[in-house]
Amino acid sequence: MTVVARGSAQVVKDRVITVFIGVFAMLWLFPIAWTLWSSFRPYKEIRARGTFSIPERFGLFNYTDAIDRMELPTYLWNSFIITVPAVFLTLLFGSLIAFVVSRYSFRFNVGMLLLFTAGNLLPAQLVFIPVFKMYLNIGDLVGDRRFLFDSPWGVVLIHVAFQMGFATFVLSSYMKTIPKEISESALVDGASVFRHYRSVMLPLLRPPLASLAVLMTTWIYNDFFWALVLMSTDRKRPITSALGRLTGEYVTDYNLLAAGAIIAVLPTLIVFFVLRKQFVSGLTLGSTKG
Repeated sequence: MTVVARGSAQVVKDRVITVFIGVFAMLWLFPIAWTLWSSFRPYKEIRARGTFSIPERFGLFNYTDAIDRMELPTYLWNSFIITVPAVFLTLLFGSLIAFVVSRYSFRFNVGMLLLFTAGNLLPAQLVFIPVFKMYLNIGDLVGDRRFLFDSPWGVVLIHVAFQMGFATFVLSSYMKTIPKEISESALVDGASVFRHYRSVMLPLLRPPLASLAVLMTTWIYNDFFWALVLMSTDRKRPITSALGRLTGEYVTDYNLLAAGAIIAVLPTLIVFFVLRKQFVSGLTLGSTKG
């Protein structure tokens, strides 16, 4: 009787959790569905008849208008030349630092890891003025104030600085689960430090690197703050800034803005679907390993 009662109680708990997750998922998806639905309809029609009315006009006209007004190729390219180098450098430096702190023992091993992790916790609003002044000072030293300020590389470097702590923490935690016998075998075979990293450790890091690549791409691609404060030329800013071109001076066409937002988010969705298997395996590997 006790076993049956416990089984029944567990079934009830499972159903409650399932209902809760279902309701939460619906609440989370509702704004996305609303945005997608609105993006296919004229704003005047929704204002007059309501969002959930039967549409009289339904099509891609908001998308074609948004692409034209956003100057999509220019701003999408700006996002590309910021996001791709930033993600690559973050994963490269993060994996190198994680390799050192997890595979080799030295005096400041733990302190170095804590330093990188703590740096990732600083709010951007707290340090943007020192960073802004530092960029201007570096520009004065090289004879060009726009050497880092108002330059895509300036935004790339600040993203690398802020995201590397999280990447280092995740990768070092994963590396510690890899048996040290693998590294010892590589050293016995005469592998150099770089060969040990490149040929032995790096192939084993593919799942967490894929997961981090998806997360970093999403965070850096969607960033608006650093591009706003470190760039003065609007045409150099990423696609998140291009959405401002869709706002009116007195009245904003929110359906047009919804179409622009859907267009802007497509690249991150493509990255996720391309790397989805590696992303999921990277997230679940720690729970099934050893």
